[in-house]
Amino acid sequence: MVVVDDEVLVRAGCRLALAGDPDLEVVAAVDGHEALPTITTSRPDVVLLELRLSTRDGWELLTDIVSMDDPPAVAVLTSAGSREHVGRALSAGASGFLDKGSDPRRLPALVRSVAAGGVVLSPAASRRIVEHHLGCADEAAVRRLTSLTCRERQVLAHLATGASNVQIGAALHLSRGTVKDHVSAILAKLGVASRLEAALVADRGRRSRRDAVAA
Repeated sequence: MVVVDDEVLVRAGCRLALAGDPDLEVVAAVDGHEALPTITTSRPDVVLLELRLSTRDGWELLTDIVSMDDPPAVAVLTSAGSREHVGRALSAGASGFLDKGSDPRRLPALVRSVAAGGVVLSPAASRRIVEHHLGCADEAAVRRLTSLTCRERQVLAHLATGASNVQIGAALHLSRGTVKDHVSAILAKLGVASRLEAALVADRGRRSRRDAVAA
């Protein structure tokens, strides 16, 4: 894992919060200027990224990271937690949005979830806020649900619960690589950029079907 933040104390705090977990290793904690070369060289599974950087545009850096071949999962860790920031970060491909005011004791579990392919949000980044600001749960995306295969719909149903790739694989008796391929196909067919957006489309589809039956 790589921690990206311009503040030395924040980087040290993240190292300390994660040091007690034997399954997690912080291979580097760097500022924005050093981030991309470090990530390219070390190839971490997860990046904790502060968006408000003085040494580099954080949004541009997020785009560069998620555009890499086989990119790491990126969890935004910031105090800039406005609704607009949440929606923009997730739409750009971030796998989570964490507030720096969150309990540091929860950080290892959240990082493990992101590393396993899950999506994590701080309490402040509520589902209602995300759904309001993401343009993913529109009718066009919902109509594209019909293009999914039976297996892709099964994967999406589990993905919508927040399950990681490992958890989905265990439930459906699929390898992690196969689940990853299905998730990629689902995102492409629905025309969305992130797992959370796909989950919101699935939720909108369920509500639409329920409303149709009730009518």
